[in-house]
Amino acid sequence: MGSRPTARASSRPTAGVERWNHLRTQLHGKLVSALTPEQLKNLSKDGVRDQIATVTDRLVQDSGLPMTTAEKDRLIEEVLDEVFGLGPLEPLMQDETVSDIMVNGFDSVYVERGGQMVETNVRFKDQAHVRMTIDRIVSNIGRRIDDSSPIVDARLGDGSRVCAVIPPISLIGPVMSIRRFGKKLLGPSDLLKNLTLTPGMLEFLEACVRARLNVIISGGSGSGKTTLLNNLSRFIPEDERIVTIEDVAELHVQQEHIVRLETRPMNIEGAGGVTQRDLVINALRMRPDRILIGECRGGEALDMMQAMNTGHDGSMTTCHANTARDAFSRLETMVMMASSAIPDRVIRQMLASAVQIVVQVLRLIDGSRKILSISEVTGVDEDFVGIEDIFVFDREGVDARGKAVGQFRATGYRPHCLDRLKSYGQNVNPEIFSELVRVGDPV
Repeated sequence: MGSRPTARASSRPTAGVERWNHLRTQLHGKLVSALTPEQLKNLSKDGVRDQIATVTDRLVQDSGLPMTTAEKDRLIEEVLDEVFGLGPLEPLMQDETVSDIMVNGFDSVYVERGGQMVETNVRFKDQAHVRMTIDRIVSNIGRRIDDSSPIVDARLGDGSRVCAVIPPISLIGPVMSIRRFGKKLLGPSDLLKNLTLTPGMLEFLEACVRARLNVIISGGSGSGKTTLLNNLSRFIPEDERIVTIEDVAELHVQQEHIVRLETRPMNIEGAGGVTQRDLVINALRMRPDRILIGECRGGEALDMMQAMNTGHDGSMTTCHANTARDAFSRLETMVMMASSAIPDRVIRQMLASAVQIVVQVLRLIDGSRKILSISEVTGVDEDFVGIEDIFVFDREGVDARGKAVGQFRATGYRPHCLDRLKSYGQNVNPEIFSELVRVGDPV
């Protein structure tokens, strides 16, 4: 399977492409008409492969289209992908080097490999073909997408996250993006190997998690927020009860004592929806030691902050922000979305009391992910939340190979939370606060 081409051969003449598509459509139609939906649901690829091969031989012979054995095998695989997989995208889903798949219409498919965006020669037959693939994904998880609900977030069986949009919202026809998660989850050693952070930074973050400090991870899309949250959750002791709350389940918490909650959209009658805020309120009644929210993006920020302030230390979440200070501005706005009656200064005091550590992550121009800063919240300073950087990454540019150049360095600031760490038996090496690690070749 892994050796199959990722797209149809672009050198095939136009007439040949049309006949190829016609043959595949015929094969697909004959298979669907010969088997009931219940039979298809219970069959595997191997169970219908011989049946499709027989029909393929007959259709190829009737069409008079010259076809090698290899081409015939590829045609059979494409039909199987249409029935059991994601059609033309299936080979990309089998490619472990692909981290994101972006369908910008039926004739434009991009992927991300190694942090770099590249266009593929993968094509759908037409817009209806893309829509059929989206409908298959959505129906398998019990969600819907139609004119009244043209946007959907879904999750594939392997954990990949899908966002699909159809007309009238999308002006170029049905589109979707698939955020894939590798079969091998990145661990702390992988983050060190990839120079996402330094050993000293990892030692400090591990101590913060074990000492039950509340942590916010902020950054842009694709910057590695969820990956970092997954890794920090590894340091939570096994005897603690964890409740995770997400729009679409992406967290991979390793502990066994865990309750996983996921939001639900409203049904076609406009009822039955369950929001993140509903889940946070409910989670507080489930006797959690820690609450992990995949991403704060709305009114649930108020309940999360209140939970952090009322005995649920060691909770963590992520949010979209360009800097650590921007993260607090966004959280302040989210709290106001839940209750505009709370004065601004009270909101800031509540946030400063709830959050102790802010980790800012960034995806650099070469596609690598870096922790841009680890900061401590020091309180409210007039109209702003006070933040002091403990570790930072200084960007200096790119080298001749296009790789990011810079240095991780400790600022020299000794955080106030060190006493809290010691009280939990977490004695970090004081030398990490003078650490300096260069990344990349000199510019």
